[in-house]
Amino acid sequence: MKPHELKPAPGSNKRAKRVGRGEGSGKGKTAGRGTKGTRARGEVHIFFEGGQMPLARRLPKLKGFTPPNQRVYGAVNVGDLDGLDASEVGPDELRQGGLVHKRDKFIKILGTGDINRAVTVRAHAISDAARAKIEGAGGSFEPIPIPTNKKVKNKAAK
Repeated sequence: MKPHELKPAPGSNKRAKRVGRGEGSGKGKTAGRGTKGTRARGEVHIFFEGGQMPLARRLPKLKGFTPPNQRVYGAVNVGDLDGLDASEVGPDELRQGGLVHKRDKFIKILGTGDINRAVTVRAHAISDAARAKIEGAGGSFEPIPIPTNKKVKNKAAK
């Protein structure tokens, strides 16, 4: 049972205290709010910090930092390569086999699972465990070069 599930006993009937209904009631005049001040006069919202800059405005609006030229790899496990029939596996074969999404520009082979046949794998990156398993099964890995966005100035052309 949780606190919000508690209910009064069946048949119990206690009326709420009516505040501000005369001195004789015990909650007359200021109606239990004390004298003067903000809380006596109106409602104070829950995040109000007494005029101090609120926490929600002290913290930066955007969380963290995303590098503009970040490389996101589509991950393919070694065990998934066994399901493909091709002896040479590249990005096109991985996309056709449904192992990599279209949005994944770069592909990395990871070492989960086992492979039982020789396969030539072409991808942008590979983990050490995956390379060991592929080469242990008689296969090989061919890295695909990753293009860089850096502009190289030709000094000889000037």
